[in-house]
Amino acid sequence: MEKKTESKKSVKKIKIIAIAITAVLAITLTVHFTGAQYESTDNAQLDSNLYSIRSGVTGFVKEIHFQDNQKVKRGDTLIIFDTDELQAKVQQAQAVLLNSKANLSVSKNNASAGSDNASASQKTAESNRQAIGAAKAKLNKAQLDLERVNKLLDVKGATQEQLDNAKANLQIAQSEYKKSLNQEQSALASFKGAKSQARAYSGQIGLSNAQISQRQAELNLALKQLSYAYVIAPCDGIVTKRAFNQGQYVTIGQSLCVVVDSEKHWITANFKETQIEKMKIGNNVIIKLDSHSNIELNGKIESFGGATGAKFSLLPPDNATGNFIKITQRVPVRISIDNFPPAKKYELFPGLSAFVKVKVN
Repeated sequence: MEKKTESKKSVKKIKIIAIAITAVLAITLTVHFTGAQYESTDNAQLDSNLYSIRSGVTGFVKEIHFQDNQKVKRGDTLIIFDTDELQAKVQQAQAVLLNSKANLSVSKNNASAGSDNASASQKTAESNRQAIGAAKAKLNKAQLDLERVNKLLDVKGATQEQLDNAKANLQIAQSEYKKSLNQEQSALASFKGAKSQARAYSGQIGLSNAQISQRQAELNLALKQLSYAYVIAPCDGIVTKRAFNQGQYVTIGQSLCVVVDSEKHWITANFKETQIEKMKIGNNVIIKLDSHSNIELNGKIESFGGATGAKFSLLPPDNATGNFIKITQRVPVRISIDNFPPAKKYELFPGLSAFVKVKVN
């Protein structure tokens, strides 16, 4: 009876051992084949855009429209600087621009008047040229008349008075001809002067246009500087790390606060160099956050970092000295998130630790 009992116990032990071995083998095979399909790491964190807000003007802070760690919307006004000096600069630039436009109008009027004067002088020169022809014809006639009177006087066919009149008419014709020549030269000189003056006025139009462009640029710059007096939220998110107070004098480039983007998130995972061989852009990824164990996110590999993390460190390692200890390097991988949970339900912040598994097969 005792032998039968011992035999039954032995059989039972063998069955238990067999079941245990089978379970261990099943678990081992499952882990093996599952591990071959995934690469995982817990060296990962949630990332987002962090906008460092810096002052674009130098002046006093007039108004602050947020509290530290307050949620804001894209386009909300965060800070207003004192704008009296900036508005004065805008008004000054506007006045200078108006003056330049007035100068352009004057230059155009002068150019138009100069052109009219040149046209009038040209017509006067043409008229004088025609008068020269008439004076020349009159001079020729006076010379012929004098010759005719001289011939008639030889045959007693003309009197001395007629001869004196013919000589006088010739002198008058000669004088009128010289006068016409002088008038033509004067008209030509006036035409050239008016033409040069018209060109000078036309050149002033180009200069006035250039001045207007410069004044317009100065006005645009003044308006741009005035716009910097109103600091606007660049995105939906949380504004934090306020580094100033109301009434404080702030200089250009001074750090004011940081806006944490709540619209765009991704995961930065640092995989060992021995893990990235089979990884490709587009591989599916399972993501778990340490802060919310009940959330499982899905994503895809977007890109690989341009270098290992060590290369971006303040003092990157230099192995050229010969004192070299091989250390497994890590490569930063950017992973998109396809089903990011709504912010109303979960509070998620950049920097939270994450665990990721990349399906490589």
